[in-house]
Amino acid sequence: MKYLLIILLSLIISSGITSCDPLFFRGRPFNKHGMIGSPVSQLDLSLRHAVQPSEQWYDQKLNHFDPVDTRTWKQRYYVSDTFYKRGGPVFLQLGGEGTADPIWLVEGQIATNYAKKFNALSVLLEHRYYGKSWPTPDMSVDNLRYLTSQQSLQDSASFVEYLTEKLSLNGSKWIVFGGSYSGSLAAWMRAKYPHLVDGAIASSAPIQAVVNFKEYLGVVSKSLGDKCDEAIREATNQLAEELKRPMGWRTIEKQFKLCDTLNGTVVNDVYNLMQTLASNVEGVVQYNKDNRDFEGARATNITIDVICDTMTDISNPITLDKYIKVNDIILEAYDQKCLDFKYNKFIKQMQSIDWKSSAAEGGRQWTYQTCVEFGFYQSSDLKTQPFGPYFPIDFFTQQCTDIFGDKYNLDLIEKSVDFTNNFYGGFGLKVRKVLFPNGSIDPWHALGVTTDLNPEAKALMINGTAHCADMYPNSDNDTIELTNARKIIVNTLHQFLNNHNYNNYYEVTNQIIF
Repeated sequence: MKYLLIILLSLIISSGITSCDPLFFRGRPFNKHGMIGSPVSQLDLSLRHAVQPSEQWYDQKLNHFDPVDTRTWKQRYYVSDTFYKRGGPVFLQLGGEGTADPIWLVEGQIATNYAKKFNALSVLLEHRYYGKSWPTPDMSVDNLRYLTSQQSLQDSASFVEYLTEKLSLNGSKWIVFGGSYSGSLAAWMRAKYPHLVDGAIASSAPIQAVVNFKEYLGVVSKSLGDKCDEAIREATNQLAEELKRPMGWRTIEKQFKLCDTLNGTVVNDVYNLMQTLASNVEGVVQYNKDNRDFEGARATNITIDVICDTMTDISNPITLDKYIKVNDIILEAYDQKCLDFKYNKFIKQMQSIDWKSSAAEGGRQWTYQTCVEFGFYQSSDLKTQPFGPYFPIDFFTQQCTDIFGDKYNLDLIEKSVDFTNNFYGGFGLKVRKVLFPNGSIDPWHALGVTTDLNPEAKALMINGTAHCADMYPNSDNDTIELTNARKIIVNTLHQFLNNHNYNNYYEVTNQIIF
């Protein structure tokens, strides 16, 4: 227990979260680790730092697509040879929209399971502009133009060639891994650089860019179940009634522990409040029962069951009071004294270009990528979801303009999303030797591969699991579906590395499991 408390305190201190930070933002926890977080460490904190690999640096090109631009920067990476035997494969985990944590090479599923079985060299590469991989002096709009998935993929390709030469890895096969956005990168890297990588495991990977990702809340609604969904809908309607009158504003301030005075006539503040309260539930659903740690161990105990038991508690007849209690649970879990909802305060925070600001934990960078590549805005435009119509698509696209300038408007976002789908293929992605694990509870599976693309690009839907669940360490609480999925991944890696018949993709220990 003392080890858990030490780790918890360290994470709270290092998380960079203030009362102005949303806890869950654009489908991403507002922390330094991004959407897949870091695995829960079972080690004493001092031992954890002793056993994890040390950081290394590679001189990377700033702009891969301009041959006369010779500027470079330092990209961070980590290598673990714990299980490596000469001639074994290289398992490259791609960093995503957060800090690359070397604990993945000690306690992640790749380290504890896959690398051990295949005598693989394990490598973790941090994504440009995240963590400490800073290509530019600051995050000004002009400097952020080098933050794209295309530049990141070429970073990875150049790095593969560099490490192959540095460590004399000629003849070793490379398999790329990723989860969430980095899962998309893993699939796209196999598609774009098949001469460098021999296969990919793309976990919870959205491969279709879309401006209005309203289906996200559709999955959230379904994952909650009918009774819980209806209770949240009723609470939302009651909250909307309170918002119609100034006396109600004062009640909301007190009950929801708002950080500032609420004026219900300021539309963006109301939208931001309603979206923030919805995000309390979104984050719990997306990471339901994952063996992960993204803001402290207490938060991982908040599950769909906890939220829905609270919302359907028959001992409390006032549904809005139950929604207030859910907010209290979330604030307490993240050690937050109040709930910030002021739109302009949030915009000002996201406008910071300093690498030492809380926006640099990933919020500003990921917002930029959604504005110029992906969209992915989880709006309230789906009528069947329970959170009301209070954060429409315009609320999200306006943030791009307010944070980055007038030209980052809806027209640019739509054109950028079209380009992304054209460049990679979207749902029409053409690729071989990729496995796409997804959790049925995870809202992101709505933009992922849930049916086979072809006999050599398979979908693996894991019933009852959430975002990137297959990537985390084994747990006594793992479902049989998750345990079997990891066996399928091992078998798939065997196929990739030995070029076996893909008709046996899902055959594990003489059983067909899926």
